[in-house]
Amino acid sequence: MRVVTWNVNSLKARLERVEGWLAEVRPDVVLLQETKLADDAFPALTFESLGYRSAHHGQGRWNGVAILSTVGLDDVVTNFAEGVEPDDEARIVTATCGGVRVSSVYVPNGRALDDDHYQYKLGWLDRLREHLVADTGPDEPVLVGGDYNIAPDDRDVHDIEQLRGATHVSDAERDRLTALYDWGLVDLFRHHHPDAERVFSWWDYRNGDFHKGRGMRIDLLLATPSVVERSEWCVIDRNARKGKQPSDHAPVLVDLAD
Repeated sequence: MRVVTWNVNSLKARLERVEGWLAEVRPDVVLLQETKLADDAFPALTFESLGYRSAHHGQGRWNGVAILSTVGLDDVVTNFAEGVEPDDEARIVTATCGGVRVSSVYVPNGRALDDDHYQYKLGWLDRLREHLVADTGPDEPVLVGGDYNIAPDDRDVHDIEQLRGATHVSDAERDRLTALYDWGLVDLFRHHHPDAERVFSWWDYRNGDFHKGRGMRIDLLLATPSVVERSEWCVIDRNARKGKQPSDHAPVLVDLAD
């Protein structure tokens, strides 16, 4: 079972690219972020024609998350699980696909350490852990993929000294990521590439950052041990960041053995 996470940065603007990529790579489960569509504008019929059932949680011009699946789509939960304070923004959707409980998450950016949005980000990550506790357990097959807007460690950024004092690399954000690890999640890319450095999933559109290698690895596939044991490889499809009008994010893929 091939699972992918991809922040498409506007599905309306990039639907044709997404369709072509799906036809070429043929993933079984696709976790999308930043669809930037309302639910009634989501192209479910387009994805159905490609063989995918879908669940979408959107709010129009901003945010928006979705799950596409060819291996079943059951027990859908939009927003956080029951008992967890719901979010006003469309940033998480969860479903069971092919026997794995998957979530597509779009963690808030944070903007700056002195911005209220940063406190919202930290609180949102706390609620994500509460969601996992309420929805499932670490002994079950769980995969939480998405744009975390956190670089897990200094190897995951192009220049840590340039970024110190900014969001995405702060201790408090990384502590929240560690809390998810402590609950039972494992970074699949790092599991398969423990020594990789300067391998990124996001590059700013400005200043030619993609071509100059100035990026961050902030798009993550985190999974429980039973899923990790099934994982055969995990890669970032850097080629999907090339070409005409790409997203600023590249897809991250994992293949799971039966």
